[in-house]
Amino acid sequence: MAEVLTAEAVRDKLAALADWTGDPAGISRTVQLNSFPEAIAVVDRVAEVAEERDHHPDIDIRWRTVTFRCTTHSAGGVTERDIDLARRIDEIVRSAR
Repeated sequence: MAEVLTAEAVRDKLAALADWTGDPAGISRTVQLNSFPEAIAVVDRVAEVAEERDHHPDIDIRWRTVTFRCTTHSAGGVTERDIDLARRIDEIVRSAR
């Protein structure tokens, strides 16, 4: 099982991830897209990546605003898997804009 990152490690990792916040319990990022269809397209792409990795973020969709929350439930907090998924989510969001 993956190890939960310490508070210091999470802070260090988040420093390299623009717009992400959190603590050892979970990390999150909220993005606003240009339209509802664009928001859904981003969520679809994130879903494909999540399925490939067998690691799924919590996703909240409010019209053009999407919030992603990553935590490794089986480990009880944030692991490297969440940081890697956050990086990939950032790439997907950048490509949509």
